[in-house]
Order: sequence, then C-alpha cells, then structure tokens
Amino acid sequence: MKQTNIGNYRWVICALLFFATTINYIDRQILGLLKPTLETEFNWSETDYANIVMVFAACYAAGYIVFGNIIDKIGSKLGYAVSIVIWSVAAVAHAFVKSTFGFGAVRAVLGLGEAGNFPAAVKATAEWFPKRERALATGIFNSGTSIGAVAAPILVPWLLSSYGWQGAFLITGALGFIWLIFWWVMYEIPSRHKKVTAEEYAFIHSDNEAGDGEGQKPIHWTKLITLPQTWVFIVGKFLTDPVWWFFLFWLPSYFATTFDLDLKKPSLHLAIVYTATTFGSIGGGYLSSYLIKKGWAPLRARKTTLLVVAFAVMPIILAQFATDIWTVVAIIAIATAAHQAWSANIFTIVSDIFPKRAVSSVVGIGGMAGSLGSTFFPLLVGALLDYYKSAGSIGAGYNILFIICGLAYIIAWLIIHFLTSKMKPVEEALNN
Repeated sequence: MKQTNIGNYRWVICALLFFATTINYIDRQILGLLKPTLETEFNWSETDYANIVMVFAACYAAGYIVFGNIIDKIGSKLGYAVSIVIWSVAAVAHAFVKSTFGFGAVRAVLGLGEAGNFPAAVKATAEWFPKRERALATGIFNSGTSIGAVAAPILVPWLLSSYGWQGAFLITGALGFIWLIFWWVMYEIPSRHKKVTAEEYAFIHSDNEAGDGEGQKPIHWTKLITLPQTWVFIVGKFLTDPVWWFFLFWLPSYFATTFDLDLKKPSLHLAIVYTATTFGSIGGGYLSSYLIKKGWAPLRARKTTLLVVAFAVMPIILAQFATDIWTVVAIIAIATAAHQAWSANIFTIVSDIFPKRAVSSVVGIGGMAGSLGSTFFPLLVGALLDYYKSAGSIGAGYNILFIICGLAYIIAWLIIHFLTSKMKPVEEALNN
C-alpha cells in the first residue's frame, strides 16, 4: 500500500510517547547524578545506594505485571495517565524526605508508577502503527530513554547549583503533569480519533492478523506465560535490562572514581555516551524496518538486528585496558547505543507475534522479569564495588561488571534463537 497522502497523525502519537519516555528517564536518572551529594547528605555506603536501587527495581518489577494487565483492560489512554500521575507524585516527593529509609520509600512508589510507561507505549504503538513501521516508531519513542539520560547530566547539575537537590527533584518531577495535559487532549485509539483519515486508518490496519481487533477480551497472563513467544521477551529483558540499569545508575560514579569526573558540573562525557544511545534506538528500529520493507519476515529481521547489536556490545569487555577517558567514552557509547537498538527490537517483537489484546500483558510479564534481574544485579554491583573499594582498587570491580555486560546479549540471543526455531503462531498455540 502506498504511504502518500494517507495522513500522519500516528507520528504525533509517537511524539507523545517519546516525550513521556524522556520524562520517565529524567525522573529515574536524577538519582545517579545526585549520588555524590546525597551520599554526603545521608552518609550512604555503596551498599546503601545499591539497596535503594534494588527497592526501585523490585517495585518496578511488580508495577510491570500490574500495569501490563490493567492497561490491556482499561486501555492505553487511561492506563498511561494513571501511571504518570503516580510516578510524578513520587518524583516530587523525593524533595521532602529526610532519611535513607524515606528515599527507599519514594523510590518504591516511583518504580511502581514508572513501570506503566512501556506497557502503555508499546500497546499504543501496536494500535497506531502497522508492523512495517512499528520498530521505527518504537525506536523513536524508546530514544526518549536516551534523550532523558542526555538531558539529565546537563539539567540536573544546573538545578543542583541553582536550587539545591530538593529543587532538582521538584522541577523534574513536575514535568509529568505538563505532559499529562497534552496526552489527555490529543490521544485516543484510531477508530475513535477525529483526526485520523480513512486512508491512514486503513494503512494502520493493513497487516492485521487474527485476534488483532479492537475491543477483544484480553488473554490472561497465566496462559501467556506458558507460551515460548512470551519467553522470547522474558529472556530478552531478564538478561539485558540489568546491564542498562548499571549504565544508568553507576556510569556517573564510574567516571567520577576512575577519571575524577566532577559530577557537580555538566558532563560532556556522559552526554556523549547517552546521545549515542539515541542513534542506537532509532538506528536499530530503522534497520529491522528496512529489512522488512526489503521482503524479510518480521521475526527474521528483528533477530538479525538483535545479533548485530549483541556483537556491538562485546567490546565493552576491553574498556578495562583503556587509560584515556575518551577511549572509554567511545567504547561505552557503542555498548549503550547497541543496548537501545536491542531494546527497540525486543519490544517490537512483542507486537509482531502477539495480538494487540495481549501486548501490554506480555510487555508487563517480560518487563517484570527484566526488573527482577535489575533488582538482584545491584546487590552484586554494590558488593563488588564495596569489596574492591576497601581493597583500594575499585576499578577491578568495574572490570568484572563490564565482562558480564559484554556477554549478556549474545547469551540472550542464543536462547531467543532456540525458542523461536519451531514457534507456532500465538492463536494456534492458545487453541491447542
């Protein structure tokens, strides 16, 4: 089907998803950037900080399964609104806590609320885009994670110096409420939206499959978890999400301890690392979409892209041998960009192989698995870094962690390849 003169409102929806994801990651990333200040304020050890990250991750995991199920029931519009209200209230509340326990509590609520972002965004993408465009659309909105991570190292030090750490939490937390106004006014599913032309509506639904119709009953998660298709996403998230969280929460501290980077000033090094992730997210989505347009089957295109980016992460193992900060920035930038390309495609696989009525639930299940991995990985990170810090060689701890990061993606790809080798369509598997 030709794509000329059919309307482009779906890309407005993509922009809304992008800005929500950007805000989501600013609210998440701010803790890592304020870590040196808060360590002094509250006398945190590396283990204290790891425990706070772990609490966030555990509640993020629980929130994924809760929101994944709820959003498939109440819809992406209301589900997204509930999610962003909860996480924005929690983000603002950070400014008012007076103890380490208080930080743990508000991070817990933040994790619950932020978990709704991706189930809602992936479901909205499945509602608004045909398969040939979904990876690109997902790559664009998922690049909000990168832009948020880029904006935070520039914005947060300025807010810290101008308004203190409390003001930084207040201002960044308020962004979600501004976005909510635009979302409520501008979003609706295509069949109910007045700005969608008949031609664009037909294009959006041009590759619908069985079970894709709007308004059908959701599939219960207990059925979904028995399917190998669901385990493709579970494995893809469980083994790689902890790596991304390590990049988010410990990279600033790594550069500060290894290369004496001053985190009280805007950081060009961190900005470059996280800017690269934007290109990775959009580029990864573009590559698999391009392959599909060339006639490749969607799953083959996604898996090929995943293999390419799995190899691109592996050079991070060599970061331990670099002595120049810019060499390390380049190596880590490639790895973080590859992760975002992985993320764009692993999310899109869900909307490729599952009917729309199950997308949020599957994203919730896999997201919970990824968050569980991210819950336990900080325990290892904190223990390793505290041990090597006490031994006077904290860099050795980071070197071990980089080896783990470099191998995680290729292991995940091998398992995914095995799971998809003889996979039946979802509707056929459910009827057996």
